[in-house]
Amino acid sequence: MHYSRLLASAALGALLVTASPASLMAETPADTLVQAWSIDDIISLDPAEIFEFTASEIAGNTYETLIGYDPKDVTNIFGKVAESWTISEDGKTISFKIKEGRTFASGNPITAEDAVFSLVRAVKLDKSPAFILTQFGLNAENVDQMVVATGDYSFDFKMDQAYAPTLVLYCLTATVASVVDKKVVMEHEANGDFGYEWLKVNYAGSGPFTIRDWRANEVVVLERNENYAGDKPAMARAIYRHIPETATQRLLLEKGDIDIARNLAAEDIAALKDNPDIKLESGAKGSIYYLGLNQKNEYLSKPQVRQAMKHLVDYQTIADTIMAGKVMVHQAFLPEGFLGALNDNPFSLDVAKAKELLAEAGVPDGFTVTMDTRNTPEITAMGQAIQQTMAEAGVKLELIPGDGGQTLTKYRARNHDIYIGRWGPDYQDPHTNADTFARNPDNSDEAASKPLAWRNAWDIPEMTAKADAAMLEADPAKRAQMYVELQTESQQTSPFVIMFQEIEVSGMRKNVDGFIIGPSFNDNSFAHLTK
Repeated sequence: MHYSRLLASAALGALLVTASPASLMAETPADTLVQAWSIDDIISLDPAEIFEFTASEIAGNTYETLIGYDPKDVTNIFGKVAESWTISEDGKTISFKIKEGRTFASGNPITAEDAVFSLVRAVKLDKSPAFILTQFGLNAENVDQMVVATGDYSFDFKMDQAYAPTLVLYCLTATVASVVDKKVVMEHEANGDFGYEWLKVNYAGSGPFTIRDWRANEVVVLERNENYAGDKPAMARAIYRHIPETATQRLLLEKGDIDIARNLAAEDIAALKDNPDIKLESGAKGSIYYLGLNQKNEYLSKPQVRQAMKHLVDYQTIADTIMAGKVMVHQAFLPEGFLGALNDNPFSLDVAKAKELLAEAGVPDGFTVTMDTRNTPEITAMGQAIQQTMAEAGVKLELIPGDGGQTLTKYRARNHDIYIGRWGPDYQDPHTNADTFARNPDNSDEAASKPLAWRNAWDIPEMTAKADAAMLEADPAKRAQMYVELQTESQQTSPFVIMFQEIEVSGMRKNVDGFIIGPSFNDNSFAHLTK
């Protein structure tokens, strides 16, 4: 093992040296996938904490969840770690059977004990994605009685109410439901932390790849899991290089120093279209771009100001220029493709209307406010464009750039004024976005649940009740209408300026085949990629 790690380190060192922008024409190793991506949003590699795009994709390629679905047909739900399941007559218990004869990367067998431990651990750690599980009535005090092994390869998942079955199953496809190796994790437990400090930077899974190394804002190295139960990846390793500059990504791709460029800007995509050595692949994502207006701010808390801000974004121009080919204008919290998605876009740049609303709010001359922006080229450019149009109505917008970790940490503590964000669904049921944009059960600073509505201090008990009712509705048509009504109300009252739905575009060398762009980032897969 020591020898193999030396070889891996040597290979990585060679790649990092030879793959500089100034290098001559290079070629990545035949058994190694090299991607350029802005990976500064990685905060943790622990599935119980992962809640960011890059780390979600890494988890999707290194861990296995209980349940999965076909990225090309999300209605096709199937078991991954789970072999089968049955639902009790009262709808409050799902009994799972675990596939037998499979192992973790460590060689330890995957059992019901590991599945139970993983879910219980996520609930008790109570990190950002824990709400995906706790929404079913689980908490630190009762989870040991709610998620219970019934045999070596079977366990029960109990809930406080009879929820829509597909909602529960989709939640168990989320990263937080990844099955971790209990034996390995608990070998690194310290002070009752369930191995949290160790797993933040290490690995204990069973997916097609293992996590070999993570150097913050530099590189992530994955290696083929030789104990993977499925078809072994063709690639011996997969490397993410942190290259935030889109022009540099394009240059490295053209020169052959990388296999895939993940953050190409509109001008890069246009320039690569006629390159015979490059191909462009795209796929609609569930991710949406939005502005979050903190209701703790004295100006932004005014209803007329919230509406004015929605008339001070030049949506179509940004979509056609800065984000050309990478987004479509979309102004509701459910992305197209979800049950009950609202495709009405009632807002456009209208400075006169915005001024009227500001005058009604008692701030006819505008005000000064800050906006936190992740310092990637596209977010920065969008921020600057919004800054210019808001200035036309007297709103002075000061941009505060930071890397992904910095801006997210500040946002999660609701210490921002305005945050320009990108949100991806955690699972393929409409409740995933209703739960965060239209639900806030406790608006106190000490709240256990901290959805986006909480982050922006939007206190909405009545809308929360409507979202709760929608997740219990068994009739799909009635449920869809409930979500349409929630989105319509949100458009007119919320502190969210929802702007775009993402179209992910990747540039890759023409010899790369089998990269899957899924609806969520943990669906993006290179497990069967070949070169």
